[in-house]
Amino acid sequence: MNLLIRLKNQVIDILNPAGDWFALLPIRLLMAYEFGRAGLMKFNGNNWFANVQDNFPFPFNVVPVEISWFLATWAEILGAAGLVLGLFTRFWALSLIILTIVAISGVHWPDDWSSLAELWKGYSVSDKGFGNYRIPLLFLVMLIPLVFNGAGKLSLDHVLAKKLG
Repeated sequence: MNLLIRLKNQVIDILNPAGDWFALLPIRLLMAYEFGRAGLMKFNGNNWFANVQDNFPFPFNVVPVEISWFLATWAEILGAAGLVLGLFTRFWALSLIILTIVAISGVHWPDDWSSLAELWKGYSVSDKGFGNYRIPLLFLVMLIPLVFNGAGKLSLDHVLAKKLG
């Protein structure tokens, strides 16, 4: 039994420091890919925000659609670059959370629902009349650890923190 406990402790002694370096890296890279791809699609596409602006929460619903499109596009592109590098990670993660909340309310939330059971039908990937907020909600949840924990040690944030004391 003592051998198993020692083995467990040795594994934990290896995993804990490695986690400080690598645990948040997959989340950063996946979120960078998804938001970067969305930003580049906006950059190369046509502004369709006029179709959904009325669904945006205040104050985003009163911002001109050209400005909203520009801000969303560049928040996604620059936020993706920041997440890859681990540079200003908390700022970019929080910015992308705000962007995701606006996207859920403006695009992915059902137009109307009368019960929680009906709302739950929107927790899906495809919109069958009930919304499709599953993927953006998952993105939102994955960004939360980056806001609270930062990028981890394998990041420019960590390098800058060490340099700046």
